[in-house]
Amino acid sequence: MKINYLVIEGNIGAGKTSLAKMIARDFGARMLPERFKDNPFLPKFYEDEQKYAFPLEMSFLADRYRQLKNDFTQPELFSSFLVSDYYFTKSLIFAQNTLSDDELRLYGQFFEIVYDKIPKPDLYVFLHAEPEVLLKNIRLRNRDYERNIQRNYLEKISAGYLAYLKQERDFPVLLINSTNLDFVKNGGHYKKISSLIFDHEYIPGIQVAE
Repeated sequence: MKINYLVIEGNIGAGKTSLAKMIARDFGARMLPERFKDNPFLPKFYEDEQKYAFPLEMSFLADRYRQLKNDFTQPELFSSFLVSDYYFTKSLIFAQNTLSDDELRLYGQFFEIVYDKIPKPDLYVFLHAEPEVLLKNIRLRNRDYERNIQRNYLEKISAGYLAYLKQERDFPVLLINSTNLDFVKNGGHYKKISSLIFDHEYIPGIQVAE
């Protein structure tokens, strides 16, 4: 399958960045990472969700749009394709779970203005892991601002992703259950996922890996 733009997505702690980096390294791709570490509202949001949800989501929306626009207008000659550990719709999925109704309506207006200008991926891969796995991974990486993340929050985000993926028809979506896969430490698991991504043809809509 010819891929020019590959997206690796998943809930918090699913390992999407690790997998995207491994693919970029092994397949000569250019990595487009999410720049969450530079967001000044993220630590504040985990301390007070209600107060900082709207500025957090708006700042992510603006930064993701700017990053995607810049990277697609400045192609890298020595990279075979682009791989990213997020897609622009992530902004809306998280906003639906963090904003009040009034805030979400306002946010949605800004989202619709810019979404049609965003390039669509050739393949969108979603790593689905159960909450206990996500929480374990979150604890292992030990980021200060993630220590208060609760299971119910992760469950809401997962539900938001799955609802979105089921209705997506603009590009192929590959859903991989990664609950029992350790592709970072297990070469066989990594090879299995790589084969699913690059050795198969997919049509627009959601497909579940077997």
